[in-house]
Amino acid sequence: MTPKGAASLEERITGSLVGAAVGDALGGPVEGYTPAQIVERHGGRVHGIVGPWNGDAWRTARPIAPYHKGDGHVTDDTLMTHALVRVYATVRDHLDAYAVAEHLVPDLMGTPRWIPELEAEALPLQRIFLAEKWLVARLHYGHIDPREAGNGNIVNCGAAMYMAPVGLVNAANPARAYAEALDLAGAHQSSYGREAAGVFAAAVAAACVPGATPDSVVAACLELAKDGTRAAIEAVCEVAARHTNFESALEPLREAVAPYDTVGPDYRSPSLGARRPSRLHSIEELPIALGMLVVAKGNYSHAVLGSVNYGRDCDSIATMSGAVAGALGSEIPRDWAKTVAEASRLDLDAPARSLTEVTREIFERDVRRGRAHEAAFAELAGSR
Repeated sequence: MTPKGAASLEERITGSLVGAAVGDALGGPVEGYTPAQIVERHGGRVHGIVGPWNGDAWRTARPIAPYHKGDGHVTDDTLMTHALVRVYATVRDHLDAYAVAEHLVPDLMGTPRWIPELEAEALPLQRIFLAEKWLVARLHYGHIDPREAGNGNIVNCGAAMYMAPVGLVNAANPARAYAEALDLAGAHQSSYGREAAGVFAAAVAAACVPGATPDSVVAACLELAKDGTRAAIEAVCEVAARHTNFESALEPLREAVAPYDTVGPDYRSPSLGARRPSRLHSIEELPIALGMLVVAKGNYSHAVLGSVNYGRDCDSIATMSGAVAGALGSEIPRDWAKTVAEASRLDLDAPARSLTEVTREIFERDVRRGRAHEAAFAELAGSR
């Protein structure tokens, strides 16, 4: 690895995608629980890869069954992220909502793949959550305009959780990442769920700027974010700046995001107003991920472990904080990455190699398009 702050494009893309997958796998087994419940179950905070919450009864114990969450298995966050990388590898250009309909949906419902949590080969469609199955129902069966298909879906982190590739394709250009993710996510989400997708992509792109820091990433997000999403990120990160250890930050960060979160205090029993469109609210996952990044001062392990021990939707929180910390160039523990790759039967580096190649192609095409526009505009401006 080159010195911190001078990481190459390939190193940042690898760090982000591997970092997201490892964070996902660490968070999976404690998803849905509170920090206190996590401590009681594990005899303290989680400091690495742990087994299923219900031990050997994971196949039948509700509410988790039949998924084998734990032991280094990635969840649907990583399955969707890798699927989006495959779409980029096919299209080899910027994506929009139509690319979701034409490429992502067929990938989810047409090609069996190894699903770690099912310990079997299956269609990704058989593992993804209802908010992601919405893509298939609306686009494949309903033939809805892809740009509007996200309307009516529950508003959650479903679109945001797999937007890291958009930020990486637009490395060092947060505004472009934000716009592309908003277009793409229109097929999946609306309101603050769609907004979070744009802002998360922007965060990853901002983390790729040479010399980037957690503060510069948050600043880029605040410059672009709108409505409740912006307010939630600002509130959480202001609190996060007062802490240097995730242990002391767990409760304050939850208190800071609570006014913007619609799910409510009991994650498994959402309030009646949960996940409905609103300009006043935000998903919980992105602000907390950015907050943990600030608490950790960009350190990968600290940010991800803080995200994991926060509980609630912590696999997605750790996916996001891991993606941004990895893009910043922070080192990912090799034993974590090795265990996740082996347990999930995934080559975690392969998607990064593919996306790096595609990203270079897209950038070169963007340069040519920009020069053509510059020449055309110069001619127009010179005409009287």
